[in-house]
Amino acid sequence: MKFLSPLVRAEKANAAAQAEAKEDYESVVALRSKAIPAVTFAIRRVSFARRMDLSRRAREISRKAEFLEASGQLAEKIEAGILAQEIDAMYLAWGLVSIRGLTIDGDPATAENLIEKGPDDLSREIVDAIKTQCGLSEIERKN
Repeated sequence: MKFLSPLVRAEKANAAAQAEAKEDYESVVALRSKAIPAVTFAIRRVSFARRMDLSRRAREISRKAEFLEASGQLAEKIEAGILAQEIDAMYLAWGLVSIRGLTIDGDPATAENLIEKGPDDLSREIVDAIKTQCGLSEIERKN
């Protein structure tokens, strides 16, 4: 005799189905460039630890940039702009995993040489994609 209630049978069936179902999570996402269609790039997806790491890296630079941006002096506003670009370079170095379809001065493109001497529109596109992956709003991405 079986005395299992329909609820117990449903829970066992659900547990068996969950044991069979698997999710394959990729920690990077590949994207095709809109700026240079022959280029594809892979960027990191944000995890809890990666978000913490990125936040730590950006914290001090962001604070200083906000302070300088609030100033009315031109020199300090220029310095704030430079710091904002440093933050973007940090995002690019942190988030770009690989880039295909582009050489820079005959060398395969990397985050480092893309920052140093690569096409600006591609660099900005990749930074925007990384910030989008991080869940930053449009206003936060512009800062």
